[in-house]
Amino acid sequence: MSTTRVREPVPVVLAGARGHGRWHLANIRRFTGTGRVRLAGVCELKPLDADELAGFEGVAQDADFGALLDSTGARVAIVCTPIPTHTDLALVAARRGVHLLLEKPPAPSYAAYERMAHGVAAAGIACQVGFQSLGSHAVARIRDLVSDGLIGDPLGIGAAGAWARDEAYFRRAPWAGRRRYDDGTDVVDGVLTNPLAHAVATALALDGATGGDDLADIRTELFRANDIEADDTSYVGITTRHGSRVTVAATLCAERPDEPYVIVHGSRGRITFWYKQDRVLVQRAGHGPEETVHARTDLLENLVDHLTTGGATELLVTPAATGAFMRVVEAIRRAPEPGALPAEAWTAVPGERGGADRRVVPGVDGLVAASADTLTGYAGLGAFWARQGLEAAP
Repeated sequence: MSTTRVREPVPVVLAGARGHGRWHLANIRRFTGTGRVRLAGVCELKPLDADELAGFEGVAQDADFGALLDSTGARVAIVCTPIPTHTDLALVAARRGVHLLLEKPPAPSYAAYERMAHGVAAAGIACQVGFQSLGSHAVARIRDLVSDGLIGDPLGIGAAGAWARDEAYFRRAPWAGRRRYDDGTDVVDGVLTNPLAHAVATALALDGATGGDDLADIRTELFRANDIEADDTSYVGITTRHGSRVTVAATLCAERPDEPYVIVHGSRGRITFWYKQDRVLVQRAGHGPEETVHARTDLLENLVDHLTTGGATELLVTPAATGAFMRVVEAIRRAPEPGALPAEAWTAVPGERGGADRRVVPGVDGLVAASADTLTGYAGLGAFWARQGLEAAP
């Protein structure tokens, strides 16, 4: 007689099912179809309607996260709520022994990150941080190529992100584009800490500098073309504890938005990684270009595998693996207020399909690309608005 054990679907609660949470809802729906998980509950201030829950059955809804975890018997919680709530909600789950997929950034400050990480560790739960790009099999492959000397001696890593967001993007929620609430609560919703946080985390991961003690120096250039508190056009230059150089230039004011990427520079070539596409281009002396596309492990799937194999499957993005990223968040949090670009540095263009206008910084696409090529900030590249802004900073 067969003794094969049929695994029950893992019950999941999703906190924050609108905005980016819709992506998580669709992902849960995908894995529900395979029998891996079931959506046990949704935590939203306004309950989801029948159309939003199409394909799901028996889903509990409650604005009280803790009560929902208790009533559903959830084994996994996905937290995709405003940045300032991440730590407290993670600890609510941890106290109940519920495992976590915690959206990035995991916290708005290093102190809040440490409080979350310590609480999770003390509770003995599994916690995966939602840097989906770090599930790409290309990350390990690139690191292997570099360690094998394929592009010679490593010279540094530069990341570039040229995206566009209209003015409505910064009005979509009370925390959008804020550095902190009026009561002093940290938000830190800047281009490098939220929309293009993957560029920072991926560049650090390719360097192997992921822990909280792996960075020696962090320099920032933070600017804003939009009428917001936080930065929308920024640069960070990082020196690691081992002396390697990592830079990231990013903007939400691109002329022609394009896929973000990371370049690993070597003495005999370079490797470019378009991390949203899992696409890798190797260019080296004496060889033609070689392009490959790699598979990706979904972070929810990895978390479920970790739980159902008794830990035999290792988590891909633990809180400890985001310590260096959180050092960058902390440097941005503590930096002077982002410099407002002068009126001559940006222009407003009509939004797509009659949508809200968006602000464009002419020439910023080229600056972002040049930064990744040369590991240089905006001021060093000659941007007049960056030089003026840094000279005016206290």
